[in-house]
Amino acid sequence: MNPIEKQAVLAAKALVKQVVFQGEPLTILQHASLTVYPGESVAIVGASGSGKSTLLSLLAGLDQASTGEVVLFGQTLSGLSEDGRALLRRDKVGFVFQNFQLLPQFTALENVMLPLELAGREDARVAAQQMLQRVGLSHRLEHYPRHLSGGEQQRVALARAFVIHPGLLFADEPTGNLDANTGRQIIELLFQLNAEEGTALVLVTHDHELASRCQVTYRLVDGELSGACA
Repeated sequence: MNPIEKQAVLAAKALVKQVVFQGEPLTILQHASLTVYPGESVAIVGASGSGKSTLLSLLAGLDQASTGEVVLFGQTLSGLSEDGRALLRRDKVGFVFQNFQLLPQFTALENVMLPLELAGREDARVAAQQMLQRVGLSHRLEHYPRHLSGGEQQRVALARAFVIHPGLLFADEPTGNLDANTGRQIIELLFQLNAEEGTALVLVTHDHELASRCQVTYRLVDGELSGACA
């Protein structure tokens, strides 16, 4: 690993993902490489089916590449056990998804408390309350997801992602299930929190306008990732 990569939050080298489909090998992703530095915002743009979600799963260690490697916070993911990868994500990585991924049986407050409780934080309740206040939901602490609008659910998801003060945040089509006006509000909040926290951001989207908010853009077409462009 060279000195530049040592400074990176995330470095992926020549990632290939193949699966077997109807008895034949199918390449979903081929030779994808990228680097993300502390505080940097990076967009990965591509149409549906281009391999964006597969790439995100590999970068986060949720799935393993057929070949290539991912180095996350200085640790090579292929050298960690499944539990080791989970601990790394728990302590340093946040996620925001298109479909919110809130637990329906938990209140907004309990959803945001969850990652802190898993980490053994004794201040989980206070920290979660403070983060929900930052996203404008201090009046919704005891509401369940089914009682919240889509925009409110995504605000809860943002609070949950940022409450651990992650070094890296993955956002997968964060406005995909929202109307245009609500989506703009969520994006403003996402970039506001990102700047305040100094978190590196990897944003996966098909929205070129949204991608233009990022400092660096990669394009993914039929499993091939183009070079970064500012």
